[in-house]
Amino acid sequence: MKVEKLKIEGVLLINNFLQKDSRGLFVKPFTNILGSLKELHFCINEIYYSISQKNVIRGMHFQSPSMDHAKLIYVTSGKLTDVLLDLRKSSKTYKKHLAIDLLAHENALFIPSGIAHGFLSQEDRTTVVYNQSTVYSQEHDDGILWSSFGYNWRVDEPILSDRDRSFIEFNDFNSPFD
Repeated sequence: MKVEKLKIEGVLLINNFLQKDSRGLFVKPFTNILGSLKELHFCINEIYYSISQKNVIRGMHFQSPSMDHAKLIYVTSGKLTDVLLDLRKSSKTYKKHLAIDLLAHENALFIPSGIAHGFLSQEDRTTVVYNQSTVYSQEHDDGILWSSFGYNWRVDEPILSDRDRSFIEFNDFNSPFD
């Protein structure tokens, strides 16, 4: 498992082991998973996935304290541009954003608590698996308006949920993350 630190503090890109042959593809996203997760101080308490059509934007989502969570995500089908926004006031990368393309099977992304997360689906039926350190809490569920923090999503007519359109603008947001 090859791990690369990205420009937002604590965010890691994990390159998966791939084996291709005449039968198809074998992917090992994690090896020594208990040791690897322990190093990240990460315990999986909920797993789910989403399937999105091309030009869907999901985000920018997070859960506020005391139910904030880290995420370990990977793509099993399709391609996306993953976008992260640091909401942690004490972080050296506070208010910075980062975008990275993720392809099916190739890598995983570790996202620490205090990072707003979203993505743009680049292909129909893009499937993302989310491993989260806490379970969903409606009371703590929150987000930042996808278009309000300076990132150019490079899509003319994004498909968004009403919920994602209703989030507060980043300039009006008072972060609960120290």
